[in-house]
Amino acid sequence: MTFNELNIVPEILNALSKENYTTPTPIQEQAIPAVLAGRDLLGCAQTGTGKTAAFAVPIVQLLSEQPNKPHTGRRIRSLILTPTRELALQIYDNIQAYSQYTQLRCSAIIGGVSQKAQERALKQGADIVIATPGRLNDLVNQKCIDLQYVQILVLDEADRMLDMGFIHDVKKIIAKMPKKRQTLFFSATMPPEIASMVKSLLVNPVKVNIIPVTASVERIKQSIYMIAKENKQKQLNLLLQDKSIASALVFTRTKHSADRVVKELRHADISAEAIHGNKSQNNRQLALSNFKSGVTRVLVATDIAARGIDIDELSHVINFNLPNIPETYVHRIGRTGRAGLSGTAISFCETEELPYLKVIEKLIGKTIPEIEDQPYRMQIANQPLKGGGPSASVAAKPAKSKAIPARKPKSEWFRKSRKTSR
Repeated sequence: MTFNELNIVPEILNALSKENYTTPTPIQEQAIPAVLAGRDLLGCAQTGTGKTAAFAVPIVQLLSEQPNKPHTGRRIRSLILTPTRELALQIYDNIQAYSQYTQLRCSAIIGGVSQKAQERALKQGADIVIATPGRLNDLVNQKCIDLQYVQILVLDEADRMLDMGFIHDVKKIIAKMPKKRQTLFFSATMPPEIASMVKSLLVNPVKVNIIPVTASVERIKQSIYMIAKENKQKQLNLLLQDKSIASALVFTRTKHSADRVVKELRHADISAEAIHGNKSQNNRQLALSNFKSGVTRVLVATDIAARGIDIDELSHVINFNLPNIPETYVHRIGRTGRAGLSGTAISFCETEELPYLKVIEKLIGKTIPEIEDQPYRMQIANQPLKGGGPSASVAAKPAKSKAIPARKPKSEWFRKSRKTSR
């Protein structure tokens, strides 16, 4: 199938061609006709499936076919809510590209930067607004933004908005919009609270479920290093001596850990930058731009900050820390191996992360191969190291059991000891 077969107007087809879009992805094939028909949509899709174009292209077409009425000004007719600044800016860039041959205007409303420029853009008028919930709520409360004319609402990465505590903000925003509207809902996972929102917001939706978890990871070469926590940085430095790792996105569990990993990589003369919530918006955008252009070889990120990182030619994803949610592992490694290219995912697993590894392997339906020929290999209980050698000296030691002191009889609980002076 081609985009020509999806009843897309010539202006948007020309824009897609200019951006080198040729064949629609499965989610685009299924979602675009449904959205153009005015249906509500429930999309379950992993990162990298092309869902932004799946909702943005038909929104641009629907709004461009209904120009603003004379003397009414330019009103917000579509609102796209997304969890992070990076993802909001990525969607903004995509919509700018898709709508370049139309008269539509869009604005990005995000936190972490001054709101003055955003206020000016809103006063000039915007047909489409892409926003993070916190900043949008601020502007709604300040009466700087009017949502009563919204025709199409998009909730993108709803499960991540739940994880980040934005659901109450989202509900407040929805209460400001017309009840009669078209709603497009995207979530990679469907926890109970998200499932409840789906039932309350969507009317007879078209359901699109793209790429089962097992299929999305088949094309990615995966491996695991069993390694003690204190040796992870040494192993990472060693891995990155391999020049065939052209670009690596490294995931850590915390912001502090991300900064520490970057510091150690720079000491080893490996170009690296961190991206996380404590960084300013300008610093985050600069780090992402440097990584995409190849100026920086390694980008170290937390899961929340990594939302919105969209790089087609990412060669490696490295899990410095395994995630405790198995779906997050799939989302992480799904950032490599895109656009038909091969990809590699490498994970480090310390003793405390063994339960995480077990549920990840259960989810993807396969055992991740272990790299045994490595200098820091950790011995797992009941699984002796093969070949002995230097690795045996860094094997994990079983924890020593502590003796539990005997309890005092109740008669002595409140008895004070007396010291005799001499």
